[in-house]
Amino acid sequence: MIDSETPTSVGLVVPTFNAGNRWGVCLEQIGIQSLKPHRLLDIDSSSTDRTTALADAVGFEIISIEQSQFSHGGTRQWAVGYLSDCVIIVFLTQDAILAANDSVEEIVRCFDDPRVAVAYGRQLPRAGATPIETHARLFNYGAKSEKKDSTTVHRLKSKVFFCSNSFAAYRRSTVMELGGFRRDLNMGEDMEFAARAIKAGYANLYCATACVFHSHDYTVWQTIQRYFDIGVFDDKNSWMREQFGSHKEEGMRLVKSELNYLTMHAPWQIPRALLQTFAKIVGYELGRLQRLLPAGIKRKVSMLPSYWR
Repeated sequence: MIDSETPTSVGLVVPTFNAGNRWGVCLEQIGIQSLKPHRLLDIDSSSTDRTTALADAVGFEIISIEQSQFSHGGTRQWAVGYLSDCVIIVFLTQDAILAANDSVEEIVRCFDDPRVAVAYGRQLPRAGATPIETHARLFNYGAKSEKKDSTTVHRLKSKVFFCSNSFAAYRRSTVMELGGFRRDLNMGEDMEFAARAIKAGYANLYCATACVFHSHDYTVWQTIQRYFDIGVFDDKNSWMREQFGSHKEEGMRLVKSELNYLTMHAPWQIPRALLQTFAKIVGYELGRLQRLLPAGIKRKVSMLPSYWR
């Protein structure tokens, strides 16, 4: 059992790059947690602002890398190897604000169940969130915790491996056992690992009591870029669709839910929501065709241009 009496078991990792004003709030919330991680690690991609100075001041170990060295899977897997004395490793992004002083404790508590390989927390809309981004968080992050494993695939389909490293925790030994996060992925290292863990007999636990404030208000172009990257990920990981099912059914459910939510709460946002839905389809289908596109186009359309260099 892991509890507040054994803080040396837990490491917390935040990859950063020019984290901006919200970084100070993120650090404050980390500092007031009821469970104090023994290791705090900031892997920084050569920030030019005060990101590393602020992290160093509150006890983070700082590892600086070039921007070109960063990858979602590779950087996090390096952290897993580096934190060899940690039993549980918690990942947070620089714009995710822990919503309560027991958020880390709650997500670590999930590993009292030995079958849990990964747990991810509930993401709440940030202050001032638009109705569209608010609905996205309500749709993807409900109020009820759920253990997702091979017995729930038939019901949840692709949702069974849904996970987000914006706030997630992993049992280090299981990560190492299953080969770690893949370094060759453009994104989705969290979901790809969760899918492999479920396939191997472990569970992916959604912990609704471990909360962060985290949401995005994407422009139409940013939506195209985001879904282009998702399409690329799906194209390169067809085994996940074959074993767990396509995202399309879940996507249709999201669109219907969004339109119902906006009809009740913000009907003036419906035209924008429809435009963004169109942008998602365009971006996703372009991503699925990534093998036919020249590298220059992929760098321009992707949110992760360095991946294509």
